[in-house]
Amino acid sequence: MMAGPALSAAEPATVVALGDSLTAGYGLATDQGFVPRLQAWLDAHGADVVVQNAGVSGNTTADGLTRTDWALSPEADAVIVELGGNDFLRGIDPEVSRTNLHAILEKVKALGLPVLLVGIDASGQFGPDYETAFDEMYPALSEEFGTLLEPDFFAALKEGGDLPAAMTRDMQADGIHPNAEGVERIVERIGPRVLELLAQ
Repeated sequence: MMAGPALSAAEPATVVALGDSLTAGYGLATDQGFVPRLQAWLDAHGADVVVQNAGVSGNTTADGLTRTDWALSPEADAVIVELGGNDFLRGIDPEVSRTNLHAILEKVKALGLPVLLVGIDASGQFGPDYETAFDEMYPALSEEFGTLLEPDFFAALKEGGDLPAAMTRDMQADGIHPNAEGVERIVERIGPRVLELLAQ
């Protein structure tokens, strides 16, 4: 695993959440998005941390790469990378997405910051080869760079196997972004992974 810089006991850790609309909290009230709810979850679990929202709606992995240098503020101690959903929606070649994510992780590694890589589980709308290549890039990159991995941002909503019910209960009308209840379920799953990230 990548070793992060030593933290002062007097200062909270800073986690930068680099992502797209799922990180940014698209379609939700300011206090209902992923980052503020994750912050609340971490506060409730006694973590001395500040989560910075570096999510921009519509961003692809290429957009994320262009923002990486300035998004990683000097006080950053760890990074959540949540990108790829818009690549999939646009049918971008998974090899292109993988190359961009690889470059992002190289930049973060050069700073010595630990990473939680959060993926998206692709559907088969572009064919089985595309789906396989897309889904495999996250674990492959995680292994190469020694990051923590959450393979699917939406995994918490799929638990129990009743996906149609989850879509009605936990998603906004666009079927792409979680609603406030969905965000709470997602945070309950990802929150413990962020505690692992902080432990590094």
